[in-house]
Amino acid sequence: MVEHAKTEDLQLSYPAVPDSVRAARQALTRFAVQAGASTRLVEAVRLAASEALTNVVKHAYPDSEGGVQITAGVACGELCVLIADDGCGIRPHVSHGGLGLGLTLIASLCDELQIVKRSSGGTGLWLWFKLRTEAPLLAAYPRGSVASATAPARSRFSTTTQLVPESTTVSSSAT
Repeated sequence: MVEHAKTEDLQLSYPAVPDSVRAARQALTRFAVQAGASTRLVEAVRLAASEALTNVVKHAYPDSEGGVQITAGVACGELCVLIADDGCGIRPHVSHGGLGLGLTLIASLCDELQIVKRSSGGTGLWLWFKLRTEAPLLAAYPRGSVASATAPARSRFSTTTQLVPESTTVSSSAT
């Protein structure tokens, strides 16, 4: 196993304009590389971030200017990314161009996706990517054992994207 130097958390803010998508995507890609992500995982982070950031630019602020906040960190062998805005929130689908498959694509790229309504009225997308692809040794231990206590305590049962006003969690075993 290769040990990587501790990666400091990433916290950035950008205006929600098209030029910011590239800059934010590049920052997240560099962070994923520093965190020890494989080439395949770096590409998944890049594409998922691009989709999420583009959604903010296109949909979060229909009648005003606003911003997008990006936070990323590494814990328990996972890269965790938050892409958040203070915009109008997720609303019923109204055609604004595109195929409307951005959230589905994001969910297929990450190991887990959680969509949350922020107190500001905006939306936060939490994306989790496993940095290690080998099966964890903890899988041999039943729940409730000391060994299983070190694993993240998030549900891995949901496999479909469902937009719920307060929070939605999507898990994927595709990665």
